[in-house]
Amino acid sequence: MKILRYTWILGLFGLMILISSCEKKLEEFNPSGLTAANIVTKAAGFDALVNAAYSYDRFWYGKEEGISVSEMGTDIWTSGSGDVYPQLTQYNNLQGSNTASLTLLWNNFYAAINLCNTGISSVSKVTDYTAAQKATREGELRFLRAFYYWHIVETWGGVNFTTQPTTGVVTTANRTSVDTIYNQIFTDLKFAVANLPTTTTDYGRVTVPAAKAFLARMYLTRGMNAEANALASNVIKNYGYSLLPKFSDLWLMSNLKNKEVIWAVDYSTILTNNDLTTSSYPNGHSRGSNNAHLLWLMVYDQVNTSTLIRDIPYGRPFNRYMPTLSLLNLFDDVNDSRYSGSFQTVWLANKASGTVKIGDTVAYCPKVSLTAAQRSTKYTTYDVSKVYGATGAPIQNKFYVSLSKFMDPTRTSVAEAQSARDVFVIRLAEMYLIAAEAKMNLNDKDSAAYYINQIRTRAAKPGRTAQMQITASQVNLDFILDERARELCGEQLRWFDLKRTGKLITRINSMNPDAAKYIQPYHLLRPIPQTQLDAVTNKTVFTQNPGYN
Repeated sequence: MKILRYTWILGLFGLMILISSCEKKLEEFNPSGLTAANIVTKAAGFDALVNAAYSYDRFWYGKEEGISVSEMGTDIWTSGSGDVYPQLTQYNNLQGSNTASLTLLWNNFYAAINLCNTGISSVSKVTDYTAAQKATREGELRFLRAFYYWHIVETWGGVNFTTQPTTGVVTTANRTSVDTIYNQIFTDLKFAVANLPTTTTDYGRVTVPAAKAFLARMYLTRGMNAEANALASNVIKNYGYSLLPKFSDLWLMSNLKNKEVIWAVDYSTILTNNDLTTSSYPNGHSRGSNNAHLLWLMVYDQVNTSTLIRDIPYGRPFNRYMPTLSLLNLFDDVNDSRYSGSFQTVWLANKASGTVKIGDTVAYCPKVSLTAAQRSTKYTTYDVSKVYGATGAPIQNKFYVSLSKFMDPTRTSVAEAQSARDVFVIRLAEMYLIAAEAKMNLNDKDSAAYYINQIRTRAAKPGRTAQMQITASQVNLDFILDERARELCGEQLRWFDLKRTGKLITRINSMNPDAAKYIQPYHLLRPIPQTQLDAVTNKTVFTQNPGYN
């Protein structure tokens, strides 16, 4: 398979490039005499290999391509007017030949896999590691291999699989069963749990609790509920993590490294200098930027250009995605702080004009319909009647309630596309939700309600804790999915949640009219990039996923 030869070249040269780039966290440096020949036999070179393996998570997390695959095409999001991947958002003519994001992600995840395979097969040869250091580095690489294979197998199914490094020309690809890939994921994660350190001073590296947390997610995905609950509960109880008192505090740029984060992609201390083509990251592309802050914002700077102009606090609006009406309706904003903690609904004047002073309301997007008397003549309103039709389908997709969780008011300029915001890949709240779902599946709804109520207690507005509590009789799969949407919306888990629970099609049909027009059963897998199908010589064996042309 052509891409496998390419990924070896990409991984090796990306590694050599990374060695010359110095960072404190997951740091890479270039001691004299380091070459491709000895890179996997010396600690300095092998450290750089491991760090390069981490860097590939930046192609998914905090990036438009990864967000489009993991959050779009679900019950809770639809296209803003700036959506550049509507095929993924709505399934309209989704093919392997018309979605560049799938090609980018495929190429780089297989590059990452090959780098992990190279390191795992070579770690025993590192002459200046202790036995403990070898075990730790192998644990990291095995975690990362499992992590990347999970994205691959859930996105594309039983596709090419190997645990051996590729060093020559390979023109064939295999079809490996999903069960086989998951068996390797479990093997790698168990090794990671047994060999990683419990804590780390290098923020962004994986640890025992991170490996246990991800393994809990994998157990839940494969219906191993007792195991999922045991590990999620273990992480909750034993490693010093805690839910922050206020949900909104999770998203403060001054509070990124907090006790709720189990594992994150570290953008805050490893950020490249620009968002243009660079040699700082593998294959010549800068992946040092978190771009999520751009993608969820309505075009507020088109509401009234005399009083509301683009600025740093309100962000650079790419308006790629907008919430479905169903997502907005999941929030009880009287009692639940997560609505105001997740979304922006009011924009104030940042430019004085006429009788409008700075700080006056210019735009308001309530999630209810306003009466004629409630609509102000002093500012523009976009209530649900101006955004969504009777079926819930958008009637315009430029002005709407905007996800604000990932905004970055610390950027240095209005046009700045980069953000130093870390991406929370796993946080403690997910462990409570995993434990709740596992307990529900084990017919223990009392325990499921207990775990959910821990999340809802933190989410309650002051004085509203009692109103936020649920009983065991309220627990069912749809309630848990609703709760996951309220807690985790935008955090690059939703498509996997719906696929795992068998709810992708039914919830889209009932909650997302845009996608309901096109969703089909075969959309539980994404199409394999056509470039990969064109590259292989065993085309009768390695074929496109069913349903795609």
